[in-house]
Amino acid sequence: MLLVTGATGFVGQNLQQALRARNIAYRAACRSAQPGCTPIGDIDGATDWTATLPGIDCVIHLAAANQNVIDAPSFAADVFRRVNTDGTINLARQAAASGVKRFVFISTIKVNGEQSIKGRPFTPHDLPDPAGEYAASKLEAERALIALSRTSGMEIVIIRPPLVYGQGAVGSFRALTKLVQSGIPLPVASIDNRRSMIHVENLADLIVTAAFHPAAAGQILLASDDEAISTPELLRQLAAAMGRSPRLLPFPPAILHLLGRATGKGDLVNRLTDWLEVDMSHTRALLDWTPPLDMRTALKRSF
Repeated sequence: MLLVTGATGFVGQNLQQALRARNIAYRAACRSAQPGCTPIGDIDGATDWTATLPGIDCVIHLAAANQNVIDAPSFAADVFRRVNTDGTINLARQAAASGVKRFVFISTIKVNGEQSIKGRPFTPHDLPDPAGEYAASKLEAERALIALSRTSGMEIVIIRPPLVYGQGAVGSFRALTKLVQSGIPLPVASIDNRRSMIHVENLADLIVTAAFHPAAAGQILLASDDEAISTPELLRQLAAAMGRSPRLLPFPPAILHLLGRATGKGDLVNRLTDWLEVDMSHTRALLDWTPPLDMRTALKRSF
């Protein structure tokens, strides 16, 4: 049986659907009491997971303090560490003591860095280069899990996804869809970049695969859809999925960066202009895994 933490979140809800579709037994854990979900309260280094662990073979740990620079102010550094680092290793220790065989940790591509170099996609073998407290807290959790695995024998699987999108997504993806829906001319036609993303159904499929595949044990798995896409092409495909015509104007990216810094929107501009490309050939070859949805289909399913 699987334990899914963060089961009522965006990814957690889609993962539950995938598990039900495959008739895979699981137990859902969430912060507060909800139908079909075991409440565990706040997640930190003192959380008691006793009620959720009996009979569990594999933990899928989704619950986290997440970064959202678009819709909400960022958490303080101590919150990221309390939830993402201390909370994760506390759960893992209790899981190992309870006899759990595998622990699947959903980390972030931001552990690799905020942007990749053109022509050099991120790989699982790169030296970590986290920028910011959110990514640092995830990296600290990864390292603690690997150390625990050496002493406990519990298998660790780490998945680092980039931006996760789909119906109900928030943050950068929702901001982009609102821009396209507004019909406002967008000065992005001159941007030449590639950014990897993953549809939530593709991520859920990979998580299920990683929970059971023998070769996943001890691995860092990068995740993405089949293709990386430029910002202008993404907006064109979003518009097509919504039955709209995009209005993209040429504009120097350097000036966009200046305007972003001047208006306090530098992070958003970076997400529009920078490269963040993921090489998932290791994941594909190791698990014989291909994303079920191609990007065009996935974008159409996102509304």
